[in-house]
Amino acid sequence: MKSFKTEIKKELFIYFLIFFVFTLIMHSDILTNPLSRIDMMTAKENYSHPFVYSFVLYFILFIIRKFVGFIIGLFEKK
Repeated sequence: MKSFKTEIKKELFIYFLIFFVFTLIMHSDILTNPLSRIDMMTAKENYSHPFVYSFVLYFILFIIRKFVGFIIGLFEKK
């Protein structure tokens, strides 16, 4: 069994990868002019929505990964 610390690092990596990809998809201008994007974010005071969207997608993928792992576990020989 993998250590708890290794699992947490893996899950955090997956979460922040989703966060980064969502950022690039939804706000493609962040690479060309990041300061204007940050100014717009602070003006609208919408700090939490990227984290919420990323968490929702992460949770859906987590459920799918666990379900697939369970199904594969049923067919593995012990």
